[in-house]
Amino acid sequence: MADTDPEANRFSARASRYARVGANVGGVAARMAGARLFGKEGTTNAAALAQALGGLKGPIMKVAQLLATVPDLLPPEYAAELQKLQADAPPMGAAFVKRRMMAELGPDWQARFSRFDLKPSAAASLGQVHRAVSLAGEPLACKLQYPDMQSAVEADLQQLDIAFALHRRMNSWLDTREIAKEIGARVREELDYEREARHAALYGAVLADVEAVRVPAVHADLSTKRLLALGWLDGDRILSVTESPVEIRNRVAQAMFKAWWHPFGRAAVIHGDPHLGNYTVFSEGGEARGINLLDYGCVRIFHPRFVGGVVDLYRGLLENDEARIVHAYEVWGFKNLSREIVDILNIWARFIYGPLLEDRVRTVADGVKPGAYGRKQAFEVHQALKQRGPVTVPQEFVFMDRAAVGLGAVFLHLRSELNYHRLFEAEIERFSLDALAERQAELLATAGLPLPI
Repeated sequence: MADTDPEANRFSARASRYARVGANVGGVAARMAGARLFGKEGTTNAAALAQALGGLKGPIMKVAQLLATVPDLLPPEYAAELQKLQADAPPMGAAFVKRRMMAELGPDWQARFSRFDLKPSAAASLGQVHRAVSLAGEPLACKLQYPDMQSAVEADLQQLDIAFALHRRMNSWLDTREIAKEIGARVREELDYEREARHAALYGAVLADVEAVRVPAVHADLSTKRLLALGWLDGDRILSVTESPVEIRNRVAQAMFKAWWHPFGRAAVIHGDPHLGNYTVFSEGGEARGINLLDYGCVRIFHPRFVGGVVDLYRGLLENDEARIVHAYEVWGFKNLSREIVDILNIWARFIYGPLLEDRVRTVADGVKPGAYGRKQAFEVHQALKQRGPVTVPQEFVFMDRAAVGLGAVFLHLRSELNYHRLFEAEIERFSLDALAERQAELLATAGLPLPI
């Protein structure tokens, strides 16, 4: 049966996208290549690239954000500029919104709300958010996708494949094919708001017993593949508490820890996009009590064995058990591991796991700025792999690694002082692969999500 979706992956839309991306980025890319060839790479080209990408809505900006948070994939000056892109896309106007809403809910769409604000409250790379009120009087956050995003995704991901191929030629120590595959899979998933609604339902179930983390309710009757209606959660930006007393900052950081590790340990799922705009702080009695988890587009569901690898690596590092460490890497998908490669991977592992290994109250990393979190260790790994590589980063590892770095940066912003070791031990207490698999299957079935392969 022919696809009747007017916004399916259309050749004309892809061709238009190629032209726009090429016009904006091609000149900058040429300058970057020339500068790199002559050893003159620097912040000027980085700022130019960020400016070129910032004018393009859609996945190319999302991909740029993702690349910026994969440690050592880009030079630091490029990563710093691209991270500024997070949610600065200019919004679409009221006429556009009316047309989009009519396409999703029909000509009488306005009669399905008691109020709908045509001016967006937030604009991001793939869509924009509007405040609304349901007929029952419930405040809503309605995320509306920009048009032709499926075509834009395919066009932009093809450009990404070309960029990664160039990266492999210039940096033969790192095979990026699995990284490209993972980024492509996650960005394609972010287009499907019906899937995102199921992700939100999954998180609502797995965090139901965690009072410090709030998950919005899904309003399925007002949602489609390109329109997602969630309950509105009032809150303040994470950065609003950075000057609060340490006990407040610690409370918010502990809620962040719980929001990330509890779903991982109970359902083998992570929130793969831990930038500051995806969380707000809710208060009770005039005091910050916890966090609202707002966005569920970039969610990664793992096979339970991957969680087993995380626990094995933690135990192996804690007990200096080399066999267990190697087993963990193999479970994750690393292949052809020599002793030298294992030692190099351990540089990164000891950094990521560092706060979890020490049974004491500490910061996540002393004297490190949020934007520089992980850069020093990534550089050490980079230099070592140049001598001993190449290594292929497994697909499942990509977003786990990225999210862990992003989470650490949030803790640095909060300047939290916690016993991360005891918090983690509480999450993996009585860990069992069989119990995790059973619980995950139950939760995914309830949310209407398939089991991971």
